[in-house]
Amino acid sequence: MNLQPTLSDTLVLLKPLEASNFEVLFAAAADPILSEQHPNPNRYKREVFENFFQGAIASAGAFLILDKASGTTIGSSRYYGYNADEKSILIGYTFYARPYWGKGYNAAVKKLMIEHAFNFVDTIILHVGAENYRSQSAMAKLGAIKTQEIEVAYYGEPKRVNFEYRLEKEVI
Repeated sequence: MNLQPTLSDTLVLLKPLEASNFEVLFAAAADPILSEQHPNPNRYKREVFENFFQGAIASAGAFLILDKASGTTIGSSRYYGYNADEKSILIGYTFYARPYWGKGYNAAVKKLMIEHAFNFVDTIILHVGAENYRSQSAMAKLGAIKTQEIEVAYYGEPKRVNFEYRLEKEVI
């Protein structure tokens, strides 16, 4: 499975994340409100974001998300945890700069990522922080089903309670 294809529609362009993208992505992430509901609410701080970015690069499945009309970097998302035997993959670590909230960008990105992943897997798993109500609402809009509460250790961070959501290929 190609975990970093270039994906696009009329609204967004997803490009493989590269080490040289750090500053533009940090500029999009350096807003405390973006991470206030996240399991790590300090991700807007440079030293914490550096760890997040290292994990994104190490995943070999992360994207730089651009507003297609302006070319502005608006956020990031990634594939990770690909399991060929179970035909599953995780999608997560997603964030968007606030001017892009509630305007269809998340739906467009997830649609592109889900459609691509379902060429290779039968199950998509999404982990959402237990107090990340915005993302939980987004999961419902995608039709994802909450299946359990689990502890998840994000890259270089301690375990925190997350909700696990699933999308099955035959449902979509």
